Amino acid sequence: MGRFTFTSDQKVGDIVAKFPGAGEIFKAYQIDFCCGGDKPLIEAIMKQGLDETEVLSKLNEHFEVVQGQFAAVEKSWVDAPLAELVEFIIHRHHGYLYENLPKLSQLTTTILKVHGATHPELSKVYKLFHTIKMELDEHLIKEETIQYPAIREYLASGAAADLDKAIAVIQELEDEHAGAGDILKELRKVTGDYAIPDGVCGTFELTYTKLKELESDLFEHIHLENNILFPRLFNVKKQFIEK
Repeated sequence: MGRFTFTSDQKVGDIVAKFPGAGEIFKAYQIDFCCGGDKPLIEAIMKQGLDETEVLSKLNEHFEVVQGQFAAVEKSWVDAPLAELVEFIIHRHHGYLYENLPKLSQLTTTILKVHGATHPELSKVYKLFHTIKMELDEHLIKEETIQYPAIREYLASGAAADLDKAIAVIQELEDEHAGAGDILKELRKVTGDYAIPDGVCGTFELTYTKLKELESDLFEHIHLENNILFPRLFNVKKQFIEK
């Protein structure tokens, strides 16, 4: 792979699509690369009050470090077969949610009962989590019963009608992604960036750790769809029209 220099006028999602390792850097700076992936990096830098030179230096230096082994350690979902991308999202990210949403439901309920009297913010944590859980449960069903089957049908049939069905729900899915992103940001705000108060139990700490993990997984999940899967479907449609 040739040398590539990232600049602040590039879209955040495009950077992560080309260099998945950038996602870890953006997480550290709390730069939204999923729902905010369509915005130039400079907007995210200014919004967070960050130093542009620092962010760009870290981004490009990290790219240089992994550049030689990039192909071996990072999967390029921009070029991977669509069917493979869909299966990855289902097994990695949907699988994660199916396993961990019920666990987090129990955890947020437990710490509210045990620590709610002295930590009133836990009532908001409980409500926010269960709102996003309900929305994600519905969202996964929509993807797995409407869009993903339509993608598979298109790949098998090559029919425009199947492709159109897969594309028709994109705006709705993106709106739901944005709603989930807003809740994640509110959870981080309510918890003070998941700061662990003094004198709380191990379950409290585990809950905040798992909520941070949920945030990280959802950012990667939404990024793969908003910034890679959906644009690729639109591009296929464009090529279909141009034929």
